[in-house]
Amino acid sequence: MPVRVLLVVVAVSAVACGAPAGSSAPSTTTGPVPPPSTDEARIASAMAAAPASIANGATIIAFDENMQSRTLREGTNGWTCIPDMAHTPGTDPMCLDQAGMAWAQAWMTQKEPPADTMGFGYMLMGGSDASNTDPFATAPPDGSRWVDTGPHVMVFNIGTHFPGYPTDANDTSRPYVMFAGTPYAHLMIPVK
Repeated sequence: MPVRVLLVVVAVSAVACGAPAGSSAPSTTTGPVPPPSTDEARIASAMAAAPASIANGATIIAFDENMQSRTLREGTNGWTCIPDMAHTPGTDPMCLDQAGMAWAQAWMTQKEPPADTMGFGYMLMGGSDASNTDPFATAPPDGSRWVDTGPHVMVFNIGTHFPGYPTDANDTSRPYVMFAGTPYAHLMIPVK
């Protein structure tokens, strides 16, 4: 994908983010945060990840402790939103377009993401990750902290087209690459 096209997508997306559905402004919470425990709360959590224009028509799915998914609400716009997950200490719901969801499914099953298909995702409530370098880490390495990122959008599956972007998460208030050097590398772009 030409870098100019990517920059236009990122610029338009950052402007379009606005406030998450059902909220006047994005806010993040770092953990420990109890995950939603009812389907109504799971739907509200998932919808908070994206602007209302996306979340209102999105399919909402939830995962159980064995990472088996179930649909809480069928959608109409090709987006899928997922509520806050229990295995991280912060609040981290997300909404992904179809290509972003294909990328996420590949990541969760440790398979190669689909080739030549850029995906996009919203995490307007922020997120917590065990590692910025290991896509399969379930906890930070000894002596390390969770990577807490504020409200952001993500661009998936663009190969190695990240020149000039840092590959560390030392300053999550600026764009950076998560999981650099792996098939799951993606650009994290703060929106606030």
